[in-house]
Amino acid sequence: MALHGKKYIEAAKKVDPDKQYPANEAIRAAKEASFAKFNETVELHARLNIDPRHSDQQLRTTVLLPAGLGKSVRVLVFAEGESARAAEAAGADFVAGDEMIAKIRNEEWTEFDVAIAVPDMMRKVGGLGKVLGRKGLMPNPKAGTVVPMEELQRAVSEARAGRVEFRNDKSGNLHIPLGKVQFTEEQIMQNLTAVLDAIRRAKPTGAKGIFVKRLVLTTTMGPAVHLNPDSVMNGVSNE
Repeated sequence: MALHGKKYIEAAKKVDPDKQYPANEAIRAAKEASFAKFNETVELHARLNIDPRHSDQQLRTTVLLPAGLGKSVRVLVFAEGESARAAEAAGADFVAGDEMIAKIRNEEWTEFDVAIAVPDMMRKVGGLGKVLGRKGLMPNPKAGTVVPMEELQRAVSEARAGRVEFRNDKSGNLHIPLGKVQFTEEQIMQNLTAVLDAIRRAKPTGAKGIFVKRLVLTTTMGPAVHLNPDSVMNGVSNE
């Protein structure tokens, strides 16, 4: 039984599986090989030379994509009282107090893309780890999603503009959205450059040897386009 349909097979012929493409050529190849009828997401997948079992070999960071994500972002803010009013003024789609926290806990409701919290709400939000954690929605100070009331406007604005949090999975891989197929090559390149810079800056202290072993660009349904890690990372330490 074939693993892929006819459209995928035809699209895959446009990509050389044995070639490591420069960034601009990889973006062009990924766009040309896109065949789905919907506006696919362009994604970067990275294989890192880390052992996530060690705390000093884990990567978690955020990046503000210059060209955005090409989609509307629904922002929820955990806040009460004056902070809730500030969240509403900042344009949050949802402001979560006790009632919405109970809905998330009991109904596993997660119809939002980014969750932000003011510090004094974390004592309540902490109990939602089972629901929010597995979907990557748990507010975290390191990710810039636990902020004081005075910074809610900035945090909500950045979330809408294309702020993306990413972290390695259990195998030491990263999976990061770069925008949409309908973006121009220049827009995808801007986002890719920002992501690669964020990966470089977030290199774990315990990472040794070659840091980035493999980079692949794909669309939601399209074939993999391999990038040349040495050329596109441009300056990642291999010591």
